[in-house]
Amino acid sequence: MSNLAARTIDALAHEHDELAALAADLTTDELTASSGADDWSVAQVLSHLGSGAEIGLANLRAALGENDVPDDDFNQSVWDRWNAMTPTQQRDGFLEHNRASVDAFEALTDEQRASLQVVLGFVPQPLTVAAYAGMRLNEVAHHSWDVRVAGDRDAVLQEASATALLEHLGTELGFLLGFIGKADRLDRKVELAISDADFTIVVDDSVSLEPGHGRPTATFAGAPEAVLRLIAGRLRPEHTPESVAVTGNVTLDELRDVFPGY
Repeated sequence: MSNLAARTIDALAHEHDELAALAADLTTDELTASSGADDWSVAQVLSHLGSGAEIGLANLRAALGENDVPDDDFNQSVWDRWNAMTPTQQRDGFLEHNRASVDAFEALTDEQRASLQVVLGFVPQPLTVAAYAGMRLNEVAHHSWDVRVAGDRDAVLQEASATALLEHLGTELGFLLGFIGKADRLDRKVELAISDADFTIVVDDSVSLEPGHGRPTATFAGAPEAVLRLIAGRLRPEHTPESVAVTGNVTLDELRDVFPGY
């Protein structure tokens, strides 16, 4: 069994437990308050996570041969249904469907975790269970932060999630940085060594995360979770720990421009 698959699935379970405990007690006013995601309320973030769990579980079950591959209209039909829900229904739906998603990942056997592949239309090749769970963790970890930061401006990502996600982005999920990063917003090559993790963010013709530190042109001092929030566009000045510092041939503000968020 892939150790990364196991760690990622464990991180998904911890993310659900933490967010579910918080979401279950949110009032209507808290559900309709602004979240850390631009233009989305807390309930809309939970709706996005719940609908994503439903879609993701359908794809996982298709890979397992338990149902047909979802057709081209499936995703939109799920989103339309969730968008029509009330804030309370969106929260309750999240609690149900995200739990079901986590349960399905946890139920995979060691052999399935090592050999199963999931086909997605927008990904150039089938994903391993580790990578597929990593894609889900990338979504859950950051949107969980979006919910938590609404009531705690100093919220951070879970350490286990941040550690696993850096490993994913430095390997099988590196293609995501091609969508997330805007390399053309810098007029110079940057090799940003992450001081608290053995990775370097390279901004050149494209954006990538490379193992090791090589010969960096700049250094990011700060916890791995802060690096992940930078990449996801969630290291805004008001949510940046005092311990974070960038030195070298790029500034933190320039890096925020390279990673505008999603």
